[in-house]
Amino acid sequence: MRHHFSRAILRSSCAAAALCTTQVQAADFDPKAAFAVQPLPDGVNVYRSSSGAPGPGYWQNRVDYAITARIDATARTLTATETVDYTNNSPDALPSLWMQLDQNIYRPNSRAAVTGGGRRGRGGAEHSDGYAIASVEVQRGKVWVKIPFVVSDTRMNLRLDQPLKGGGAKLKFRITYHYAIPGVWGGRNSWLDTPNGTIFDIAQWFPRMAVYDDLRGWDTLPYLGSEFYCEYGDVDYAVTVPADMIVAGGGVLTNAAEVLTPLQRARLAKAAGSDATVMIRTPEEVTRDSARPASKAEKTWRYHFANTRDVAFSASRAFVWDAARMNLPGGKTALAESVYPIESAGDAGWGRSTEYLKDSVERFSQRWFAYPYPTAWSIAGGSTGMEYPGMAFDGIQDKGKELFWITAHEIGHTWYPMIVGSDERRDAWMDEGFNTFIDTFESDEFKGGVFGPKRDSEYAPGGGNPVDEILPLLADRDAPPIMSYPDVMGEKYRHSVSYFKTALGLRLLRDVVLGPDRFDPAFRKYTTDWAFKHPSPSDFFREMSSESGEDLSWFWRGWFFNNWQLDLAVTNIAYTDGDPAKGADITLESRDKLVMPAVLEVKYADGHATRIKLPVETWMRIRPVIAAPAGRISSVMLDPDHLLPDRDRSNNGVVP
Repeated sequence: MRHHFSRAILRSSCAAAALCTTQVQAADFDPKAAFAVQPLPDGVNVYRSSSGAPGPGYWQNRVDYAITARIDATARTLTATETVDYTNNSPDALPSLWMQLDQNIYRPNSRAAVTGGGRRGRGGAEHSDGYAIASVEVQRGKVWVKIPFVVSDTRMNLRLDQPLKGGGAKLKFRITYHYAIPGVWGGRNSWLDTPNGTIFDIAQWFPRMAVYDDLRGWDTLPYLGSEFYCEYGDVDYAVTVPADMIVAGGGVLTNAAEVLTPLQRARLAKAAGSDATVMIRTPEEVTRDSARPASKAEKTWRYHFANTRDVAFSASRAFVWDAARMNLPGGKTALAESVYPIESAGDAGWGRSTEYLKDSVERFSQRWFAYPYPTAWSIAGGSTGMEYPGMAFDGIQDKGKELFWITAHEIGHTWYPMIVGSDERRDAWMDEGFNTFIDTFESDEFKGGVFGPKRDSEYAPGGGNPVDEILPLLADRDAPPIMSYPDVMGEKYRHSVSYFKTALGLRLLRDVVLGPDRFDPAFRKYTTDWAFKHPSPSDFFREMSSESGEDLSWFWRGWFFNNWQLDLAVTNIAYTDGDPAKGADITLESRDKLVMPAVLEVKYADGHATRIKLPVETWMRIRPVIAAPAGRISSVMLDPDHLLPDRDRSNNGVVP
C-alpha cells in the first residue's frame, strides 16, 4: 500500500544529549559501500540502451519449425522429421550452428547424471538413450545435402558446408530422429498409465536452435536441469497418434474437422462464446466409442503456433475436456481449455481448472500485458508443475487451493519467460521470481482472496508475514545471491532464492520503495519493450531505474547482487534544550549492510501520533538525527506496519 506522511527534517549531527544505554556500534554498516555505484554485468551499446530498452541496433535471430511426428503408444517412442528455417539477423557470418538436445539429459552418462544437476531421470534404470539422430541435411537449391554434426551432451553442432551470412540470410535444414519417451521419472516429458489410457506429456521433444545473441554469441550452456533459452518463430507440427486419442497442443488446431466429432466441434464453438465452463468431452463419453472420431488406426492432429519460443502437447484417450472463453483487453478473446482423466473430475478437483485458468489469464492480461495466444491449456498428467507457452502441466491429484496456485503459477510463465524471453538457464530469477511476483496479485484477488495470500515462502508457505519468513535465508551465510547460476545454487536454495526472495524483493520495490504508481508503469514498459525479445538482468535493472525515476543501485546491490541483512534501530530521543515544547531529536542507526526507506512513527502522551517518511538517503549518514514535532513523546517506532525484513525488531522502538 502507499502511505502519505508528514515532512521530516533530516539532520546530520546529533543534538547535545546523552544516548540511550542500548546503543550498539554499527560495525557492519558503511554508507560508502551501500550507496556506491553498482556496476552491471552487461554494458550499454547500440543493441541495448542506457534506458534499459532495446537499442536502435537491436537484432535477434529467428527460427521457424515444421515437424511431423508419430507416437507409438505401445513402444512408447516418438519418431519425427523436423524442418528448420533459420534466419541469421546478426551482423556475423556463422560457420556452424548449435542446437539443444534436451532429451540427452536422460542418458546415464549425461553431465546432469554425473553432477546431480538434473532433478529427474538420473541413474539406475531410470534413463534412456536420448535422441537418436538419423540424419541432418541442408537444402542447397532443390537438393538436400547431408552435413556432419557433433553431439556434445545436450548440444549438437552442425558443421555447415558453407557459412551462413549475416544481415538476414536464411538457411533451411532438416533433422530425422527418434527417442524413447521417459516414464514419469522424465518429469517434463513423460508417460503415465491411468485406468482409461496412457497420458503422454510431450515437451522438449524436438531439437531446438540455441540462441545466438549480442551478449555472448552462441549461448550453449548444457542442460543440467535448469530451464531454457530459445529463439522465437512459428511452429507448424503434425502429430500422428492412435485414433482414439485427444491431442491437446499449443497454438491453433488447423484440422478440427478431421480429428473431432461434430458434437465436439459444436461444443468448442459454444465454449468460445461462454464465460462458464462448457464440457467438450464428458467423463461418461471417455469410455464410449460413440464420442470418439470415426474408426481408423491412427489420426494426425495438425497445429500452428505463431511467434513462440517453444511448443508442447499432451495426448491420451483418457482425457475429459472442457473449455471457456477468456476476455482480453481490447475486446479480444481466447479459449481456456483443460484436459484431465476421469479420476480428477469434479468441482473439488479439475472441474474448476478452466475457471482458475481463465481468471489468471484475464487478470495477468489486464495488469501487465495482453495474452497473445489463441488458447491456454491446463493439462493433468505425469509431468506436474511445468510450463510451456500457453500451456501448464499439472498434477492429477491437485485440487482446491493447490490446483489454483499451480495453475496460476504455471500459466503465468507464459508472460515470464515465454513472452519476455529471458535466459532461464542463467537467470532463473527472471522467470521464476517474476512469475511468483505476479502470482501474489492473482491469489489476493481471485474470489476476494479465498486462496490468498500466497507468497511462496519456504519457511511458512501461505502463512505469516513474508518479511519475517525471509529472515532465515538472509541470515544464512551459505545462501547464494539472486545473481547466481541456478545450477550452481543447488536444490537447497533454488526455490527460496530464485522464487521467494526475488518475488518478495519486487513486492518491497513496489509497495515500499517506489509505490504502485511508479513501479507498475515501469514494470509494464519493461514487459512491453522486451516482449518476444531477449532481455538481460542489466536491461531490467536499467529500465526499472530509468522509468521509475529512482537510482536503485543500492537496492540491486543489497537484494540481488548480495544476500545482505537489514537492521534499523532507534538509539536515542532527546528533547531540544530538554523542553518537549521545542520538539525532539530522534537518533537512528543502521546496524547491518542492507538499507531501505522506512517509516518512523512518533506517539505522544496526549494520544495523537505522527508518521515521518524516511527516504533511503537517510542512511547516507552513520547516525541520522530526525526532528520530531513538539510534544511529550510516549514512544517511537521504526517500521510500525512491519513492512521491512528487519532482522532485529527489538531495537526498532524506544519508550522514553
